[in-house]
Amino acid sequence: MTIPRLLLLLVFGTIWFAAAAPAMADPPDPPLSGLNWATPAVREMQQDDFANPGMFWLEKGEKLFGKREGETGLACRTCHLPRALKGAAAAFPVVRDGQVVNLDGQVNGCRERHMRAEPYEIESEELLSLTLYLRSLSAGEPVAVDISGEAEPFFRRGEALYRQRRGQMNLACFQCHDDRPGQWLRGEQLSQGQINGFPAYLLRWSGVGSAHRRFRFCDDQRVAEPLPIGSDDYLALELYVAWRGNGLPVEAPAVRR
Repeated sequence: MTIPRLLLLLVFGTIWFAAAAPAMADPPDPPLSGLNWATPAVREMQQDDFANPGMFWLEKGEKLFGKREGETGLACRTCHLPRALKGAAAAFPVVRDGQVVNLDGQVNGCRERHMRAEPYEIESEELLSLTLYLRSLSAGEPVAVDISGEAEPFFRRGEALYRQRRGQMNLACFQCHDDRPGQWLRGEQLSQGQINGFPAYLLRWSGVGSAHRRFRFCDDQRVAEPLPIGSDDYLALELYVAWRGNGLPVEAPAVRR
């Protein structure tokens, strides 16, 4: 990054966000999908199965769902009928045995425990394709993330991260996604930061990416050190951000800019 651009970002961030103060943990009312701020072309692309580039990934995920692997020779379909999984993905992430488990973790956990197969590499095409397919089985179902009981401390950690100012621009997530959705920042309209469409096909990436990759992108935009994909902090943040979208329909495959 050049020095003039960095100075511009620092000055802009200081002026625009200096007065913003954290609010209490309340979900948006009403929650709105990122599709609400998408261009007409992106909306049409998402709604047209022939034009939606995420369908290629979804179809690969469907094949992986039926592929026998590992020492046991089992496939996901061996235990799980697709119709029985309707709504299941809408509840993720969950907290189980003292840790946050997102859909990636659920898939890899099943592979290791039941199929005795190697876990997929995080952010790999295989893992993204399969999780996208699993999300598609719940398309249209409302997001329903539970933050009660043992999930509460992880939820609070995610909330704290959401409100933590980080990076050279000294910005927090809430300053864009709670205080200023609909406003413009450097040629892009801010949204509520909902993840009901993730993993999503992002045009800027020419491929499907996870919510954690999107978190890293935001960290990069505020000139902060990105955290590792799959890290405990990003999992806690995913739990909190997913809760903010409770009631929104699952979109799969979603298309975002």
